[in-house]
Amino acid sequence: MRYISTRGSAPVLDFEGATLAGLAVDGGLYVPESWPRFEADEIAAMAGLSYADTAAAVMAPFVEGCLSREELRALCEQAYGRFSHAAVTPLTQIDHDQWLLELFHGPTLAFKDVALQLLGLLFERFLTGTDRALTIVGATSGDTGSAAIDAVAGRENIRIFMLHPDGRVSDVQRRQMTTVLSPNVHNLAISGSFDDAQALVKAMFNDRPFAAQHRLSAVNSINWARLMAQVVYYFYAAVRLGGPGRPVAFSVPTGNFGDVFAGYVAAQMGLPIAKLIVATNVNDILARALTSGDYSSREVIPTPTPSMDIQVSSNFERLLFDAGGRDGKALAAQMAGFEASRAMRLTNAQREGAAGLLVADAVDVDDMTLAMRWACEASGETIDPHTAVALAAARRADLGRTPVVTLATAHPAKFRDAVERATGRRPALPSRVGDLFDREERYDRVPATFEAVTAYIDARS
Repeated sequence: MRYISTRGSAPVLDFEGATLAGLAVDGGLYVPESWPRFEADEIAAMAGLSYADTAAAVMAPFVEGCLSREELRALCEQAYGRFSHAAVTPLTQIDHDQWLLELFHGPTLAFKDVALQLLGLLFERFLTGTDRALTIVGATSGDTGSAAIDAVAGRENIRIFMLHPDGRVSDVQRRQMTTVLSPNVHNLAISGSFDDAQALVKAMFNDRPFAAQHRLSAVNSINWARLMAQVVYYFYAAVRLGGPGRPVAFSVPTGNFGDVFAGYVAAQMGLPIAKLIVATNVNDILARALTSGDYSSREVIPTPTPSMDIQVSSNFERLLFDAGGRDGKALAAQMAGFEASRAMRLTNAQREGAAGLLVADAVDVDDMTLAMRWACEASGETIDPHTAVALAAARRADLGRTPVVTLATAHPAKFRDAVERATGRRPALPSRVGDLFDREERYDRVPATFEAVTAYIDARS
């Protein structure tokens, strides 16, 4: 399997190279040169497999040439052995056609663990026995930071610098990052939004001397390996609801588009997905882009769903590339225009390429709150605000008798105040993280400027 950049001018890499590189040197994102396809009988054969076995089957084509099936399966067994539920990503039924896919049973209680526990092991596997070291830089709107830090804390030859918007993540999210006191972990609270943090990370990758000096790599969903691991749970859920014999729809709470794009990849691989519902909050750039072609950035509005308070969705570029005909040079020019003006129109080809599978819905705080109450009253399920955004969108989608799976992306205890306001219930932290508020914190406040952040990294490398 070979990997190419969405902007067309970066070197073609194998899986190991794409994993260690993160962002392509031309500023684009790596994608497979072509999508592997499963036949219906191959998908049907996944029924009854463990999560680790499903993961090895789904991801094997993507790692070909770098890892054997046996090596990949061993890494999956190790990665998912830390999850508190034996099914790793269990399904819960809410009513006759609404389901939750619980993605929060990993060590940091969020869906990012599903990918990042594996990514940390891949980094270690590719660095072992070499004189190479990686400096991981990442931006987080809440959950990526803690999941990435947990995955690489204490690992040799890896340093991690994680940027989060100061005061714009929940207390639980912040503490899950800042109470990890390993010497290779550095937390930066920047004076700005998540979009500012993400822009700083991209700027560091695009500064070739700085990127080469520190051998930068990424754990954000700009890293293909992370998205690859997220494709698995679409297959795992669908076969348990009758796939491939009947299509299944998925409703995905999203800000950066990575989790939705993983579903798009599953569909390209042959999984019969009826619809992917792209559920956003009032920061609705993705909903506007998919419904009217308007991909223009506005000011970020803070909400009770901070992981979705995003106006520049980095993974959307992968969809624009694939759905628009895979013309890297044309996309590079289109993205350069967006980066200069913060606005662009999708081409007809891009809109038509996404139209059959993707539908979008923007959910406000009132409808989010009603969805949390409904889940609690209808089935006794307590859900976090991000999951509630997707559930609200799922309930008002007109999909007939098609089962709709809402991705439950975070444990409700990560957003205790918002859950309590909506439902009257204050969810408790699981016992494995119950002492979180007694742990010592360590992080530094840094201005949201390229000079300040790079100086911080230089001083600690």
